[in-house]
Amino acid sequence: MVVIGAGIVGLTTAYLLTEAGLSVTVLEARRVGRQVTGRSTAKITSQHSLIYRHLIETFDVETAKRYADANCAGINLIRQWVRELGLDCDFESKHAYAYSTGQSRIADLQFEAEAAAKVGLEAELLDSAPLPFATTGALCFKDQAQFNPAQYLIGLARAAESKGTRIFEETRVIAVDADDGWQIKAARSSVNAKHAVQATNVPIAGPVRYDQRTRPRSHIAMAFHIEQEVAIDGMFIGIDEPTHSLRMGRDQDGLLLVVLGAKFNTGHEGDVAQHFVNLENWTRENFQVGDAAWRWVNEDYDTADRMPFVGQEPKAPGLYIATGFNAWGISNGTAAGILIAKQILGEQPDWASVYDPARKASKNFNKGGDSQSLVHSLDEIEAGGGAVMNLGRGKIAVWKDDDGKPHAVSASCTHEGCIVTWNNADRTWDCPCHGSIFATDGSVIHGPAVEPLPSVKLPPNWLQKSAPTVMPSRGKS
Repeated sequence: MVVIGAGIVGLTTAYLLTEAGLSVTVLEARRVGRQVTGRSTAKITSQHSLIYRHLIETFDVETAKRYADANCAGINLIRQWVRELGLDCDFESKHAYAYSTGQSRIADLQFEAEAAAKVGLEAELLDSAPLPFATTGALCFKDQAQFNPAQYLIGLARAAESKGTRIFEETRVIAVDADDGWQIKAARSSVNAKHAVQATNVPIAGPVRYDQRTRPRSHIAMAFHIEQEVAIDGMFIGIDEPTHSLRMGRDQDGLLLVVLGAKFNTGHEGDVAQHFVNLENWTRENFQVGDAAWRWVNEDYDTADRMPFVGQEPKAPGLYIATGFNAWGISNGTAAGILIAKQILGEQPDWASVYDPARKASKNFNKGGDSQSLVHSLDEIEAGGGAVMNLGRGKIAVWKDDDGKPHAVSASCTHEGCIVTWNNADRTWDCPCHGSIFATDGSVIHGPAVEPLPSVKLPPNWLQKSAPTVMPSRGKS
């Protein structure tokens, strides 16, 4: 069998199936630990903000309980593997807190505490959170955990390889076709398998358009050096808007305060860098931190009902998907790997129904969007910046390097043709429709696109004239 993607879903699935005696090949487009899982804040918790009241009111107590059971299964497996496999990943048990800073949200914390109790989770309602700024209440889930997600994946990959899993990095899959099972094609090779698992953040193939049933969401994160005496103890998620997620971490230079900030639909923001300015200002107002050591943007996919789609495609036997983790992909992603592995082995967890890909879903959840980077001339693009312009009948995405030299690729996403937006924080081209992300040279960073943006040769006289006025065109969704 073939697993596409070496994130937490893919490697969990691969290890379980290899251990069960199956022949498993993992194909990773980039490097283990360098994609979405490795860039997450990596809270290993069943506390997903205010999820349980939502699930009870939207569905019923049984559905909410199955969601809790699934995530507890994921948490327990991570704990087990860290211990048994000796994974060196800075694993630490921590309490998880949802907190509020306003009086109007205290009732929401109370309702969530009651909902958590109904599904069998222990949740303690507190008058405040153990944070250095004023809070009006908090909900504590004890004995949760955190780790370094990249190191966890690297360790799990080594453990899987020691069992016989074959892992191929820098191998981007470009097609998954039905062919007496499934034929998985990479750039210069292909492999056939009875089972194919798409553990790719959003599926790149199959009869169901999950890029329409989910909505791409980006969020920004920063990590600041901090002294031990002012460090926080625990993992925190604010329920107010704008929300902030907090936890401790470390790098080679010492302790870090990791802060997650604004979320936004991928490709819908014209100034992502401003979010980092706002986040740094908020952090320095509320914490005694040192230099900002790390900055990054991560992407996830949301679903309308806040539950992932995981399992075998009803219309494509032998093809498995996992997507829509709503920014809670560590416990959910591990549960997804458990579910897919069990289905391939002919089993089914009691909680499988909450992830059912065949369940009813909103057809209009993802409405797409327009490029936020349209300009009229090269003069409007600063060194280090990028924008979208007209060239003849098509649109091009122009990036200027730090010396001011322009480089151009097609502005039409190779997935569905939507016009990309320049991300001025990550220096990437982001699709506002389905969340594909491309590097400045057009190479694919995230799917569902599998082909790069084609390079465009600029006319010799391009620097001496302005392009015609750009008229925005509605992107596909």
